[in-house]
Amino acid sequence: MEAEEFEAVLAAVHTLVREDVVPREDEIEETDAIPEDVRRKAVDMGLFGYTLPEAFGGLGASLSEDVRLAFEFGYTTPAFRSMFGTNNGIAGKVLDNAGTEEQKKHWLPRLAEGAVASFALTEAEAGSDPSGLTTRAVRVGDGYAINGSKRFITNAPLADLFVVFARTGEEASGTKGISVFLVEAGLPGVTVGPKDAKTGQAGAWTAEVSFDDVRVEKAALVGGEEGAGFGTAMRSLVRGRVHIAALCVGMAERILEESVAHAATSKQGGRPIGEFQLVQGMLAEIQTGVLAGRAMVLDAAEKYDSGEDVRIRPSAAKLFCSEMVSKAADLAVQIHGGMGYMRGTVVERCFRDARLFRIYEGTSEIQKVIIAKQLLRQARS
Repeated sequence: MEAEEFEAVLAAVHTLVREDVVPREDEIEETDAIPEDVRRKAVDMGLFGYTLPEAFGGLGASLSEDVRLAFEFGYTTPAFRSMFGTNNGIAGKVLDNAGTEEQKKHWLPRLAEGAVASFALTEAEAGSDPSGLTTRAVRVGDGYAINGSKRFITNAPLADLFVVFARTGEEASGTKGISVFLVEAGLPGVTVGPKDAKTGQAGAWTAEVSFDDVRVEKAALVGGEEGAGFGTAMRSLVRGRVHIAALCVGMAERILEESVAHAATSKQGGRPIGEFQLVQGMLAEIQTGVLAGRAMVLDAAEKYDSGEDVRIRPSAAKLFCSEMVSKAADLAVQIHGGMGYMRGTVVERCFRDARLFRIYEGTSEIQKVIIAKQLLRQARS
């Protein structure tokens, strides 16, 4: 994307978030849904395919551009970004990077136009580490029969396409022999359970998905050969971690803004609470985290785009920023006092919404393991 074109998109997203989404956050929280007119505006703006190639109807945003957009998305309810997040991240990028030309031509334009893709990896014993995956795809004639179940699948109730991980090799455990399939939501045997009841992130739907002898053609196999798409799919998670880190920074900026406004106007003993040094200390901690997180994200995105570091920095950014935003939300509730614990307060909602960032797209603990293993590998080389 040309710099001038990207700046125009960034400005349009900034306006959309603040004028169309923020005023309706309470509505989204109460109805557990994104209003259809907001969804349509996001589609018309190209947000359902902003990282997908321009040749297939996307905007072709680099990761460095992606994170600047994510700073804006993070300012409001995570459900807004979640609506099109998998299209541009872990699902769409698998197709973009590993799909056959026919798979790309068939699906990428549809995703850019508003169809929804879900990333079906997580199972009861396979989350951040896919080695426990049990869903299996067995050759039947010229195609495959898929059997298994997935859980916590984002956008599953709305999905048009599931990017499904299944074992095709002889190995019963580990990551070898895992392939990726493109499974249309309406195929016989595909069942989506009811929406999960979550602590936060209302409007961002997740659900269980089961595959009962679901028949797909060989053309549904990502990359055209068994195991071809798995490594690329895992690499798409790395990119997604930087994106999530940027969302955390955006949310922390909103938390800071709300906290400063409250501290400047709320009074105790006839004085604004912002005059008390202990409150000032909490504001300073939030601001420092925001600045540090933003710098880490921009650096990680730049090094990812250049190929200099596609492992340590993405995990470090995700680890730091997800922990940072949770701390910021906790401090914000403290600054708001009793009001911070009441439903309907922005920081109370952020307190609940932020907690998930330390879990999905690889837990904080997994990020620490990745960082340490890479450091030790470098030391041995």
